[in-house]
Amino acid sequence: MPPGPEPAAEPASIATTPDGLDLAVYDFGGSGDDLLLVHATGFCAGVLLPLARSLGDRFHCWALDLRGHGRSGRPADGDFVWSGFATDVLTAVDHLGLVRPPAFGHSCGGASLLLAEQARPGTFRSLYLFEPVVVPDQPLPFDREENHLSVGARRRRQSFPSAEDAFVNFSSKPPFADLDPDVLLRYVEDGFETVPVSDGGDGQEIRLCCQRDDEAEVYIHGFGNGAFPRLHEVQCPVTFAYGTLTDAFGEQIMTLDASQVPNSALEGFDDLGHFGPLQRPAEVADAVSRAVALPDGTPPS
Repeated sequence: MPPGPEPAAEPASIATTPDGLDLAVYDFGGSGDDLLLVHATGFCAGVLLPLARSLGDRFHCWALDLRGHGRSGRPADGDFVWSGFATDVLTAVDHLGLVRPPAFGHSCGGASLLLAEQARPGTFRSLYLFEPVVVPDQPLPFDREENHLSVGARRRRQSFPSAEDAFVNFSSKPPFADLDPDVLLRYVEDGFETVPVSDGGDGQEIRLCCQRDDEAEVYIHGFGNGAFPRLHEVQCPVTFAYGTLTDAFGEQIMTLDASQVPNSALEGFDDLGHFGPLQRPAEVADAVSRAVALPDGTPPS
């Protein structure tokens, strides 16, 4: 692990959702118009800090930990239907007093922004979405083990002796090995919490903030989140971005999504995968800035 890592980001404030969950909200600084950043499943706001820093000369960046992630609370009933993430986004917007801000979302974060805009039209000036989880709805499988993402999440290692051990582990395994080193540091520092060792002995270890069973539940509901059938309702400009090396939601799906939105644009990134914003945050930040900086949020032609 590189020497001298920054400590975990501290929430600037706590916002409470209508259903009683406390959300961690972050001020990542910068100068200019407000810009809201929303992370992907299993991650946390902190992994978007390198992206925010690259945007800081053009935007004041804010972020939140979605429910069940980072420092935010989790539903007591373990229900992770994605309308809850839309509630989280709208709660953060209201809590911060943001007025029609542009926003960036990655994967689940992108879908959450669309669901929020559909729930409250006119919330956002424009959206930049990197491979949002937005596909024609599929019914929830009766056998939950059919969802390979959920199966993988339940097998995920969730604790390590130290942040250094976690960093070394992730540095050697895809997809984390492909992440920008500063992003991986943020994941290790912000995506884990310090707890007593699990074997009951003395000492401490670090454990994933997003519990693996919770992450599995998020994936189960992801492909039927309801965003796709209502894409035509989204009136603000939307850029759908993808990595050409993705194994998730690539050009074909993003083209389909864009075709449903009245004011949309497509953008592909060569040699990036689904985790593109976490692989080359500065490059993605430049594209975000170009797309949402215009006064009316119109995507570039």
